[in-house]
Amino acid sequence: MILVVLDHDGNRLRKGSLEALARAYRLQEALGGEVAGVLIGEGLGGVAEEARRYVDLLYTVEAGPYTAERWAKAVLEAAKKGAKAVVAPSSRQSRTYLGRVAFALGAGLLEDTLESWAEGGEVYATRYAYLNRVTQKVKAALPVVLTVKPNTTPPAEPKGEGRVEALPLPPVETVEVLEKIQEEKKGVSLAEADVVVTGGRGMGSAEAFKAIEELAALLGGAVGATRAVVDAGWRPYGEQVGQTGKTVQPTLYIALGVSGAVQHLAGMNKSKYIVAVNKDPEAPIFKHTDYGIVGDVHQVLPALIQAVKKLKD
Repeated sequence: MILVVLDHDGNRLRKGSLEALARAYRLQEALGGEVAGVLIGEGLGGVAEEARRYVDLLYTVEAGPYTAERWAKAVLEAAKKGAKAVVAPSSRQSRTYLGRVAFALGAGLLEDTLESWAEGGEVYATRYAYLNRVTQKVKAALPVVLTVKPNTTPPAEPKGEGRVEALPLPPVETVEVLEKIQEEKKGVSLAEADVVVTGGRGMGSAEAFKAIEELAALLGGAVGATRAVVDAGWRPYGEQVGQTGKTVQPTLYIALGVSGAVQHLAGMNKSKYIVAVNKDPEAPIFKHTDYGIVGDVHQVLPALIQAVKKLKD
């Protein structure tokens, strides 16, 4: 069995889950066995109906609010059914609990993989290293725990109607959740967005980001920010792109008023197409762009918005 941890928002599977499923089916070609999924959380009935269409067998675990201990225990309960490999979307949350799963299974842990395949009873993968400047090829013997970097794999398609089995969660007493404060999310998830529009310190103010929000919405994308912007309190930390923020790999990355410090580049330099606007022709970001505009972002951005609106009309 190949077990896929299915991330969801309570109503729908996240895009990363569909990418993880596609990887699992590729491993199945070499390793055989069923592809099973595990859904963890609260009130899973609705999302379970969607999830069962992608797997041969779906395990559901009513685990309550998230803690690393609960999620690790839930995955282990499903993995005990005979998992050769555990595949999951790569995220900040997965990094907090999958290490526990790998340790408990005595498994190798391959994180943030770009592609993966199995040969001769071993699993191979590629991933970035050294601030995304080097691509490594790694391998691990079975069993293995593997995470899938967002936007690297075409999503899986529905397969049919898999069986559903509820698993009880053994008591986990280490951490108790006293309060859960949900951050309000608008639009597309930054990590999974196909288009990211990021503003830097050159935007000048928090108010200027309204135009970035407009452009991102027109393009069906997400808003990003540099660390300097987040430190200034203009945008929330959840939008930070870079070494100390999120790593993104969209088809299109638009950098507005972003100088291009190495720490920021580490979070976006593998985007397929990079467009930058900066008034400084010597800005480091221009060394990494496919298209660069030297000019005042406050003049160029409104023109971009109007051009997109015209194309959409």
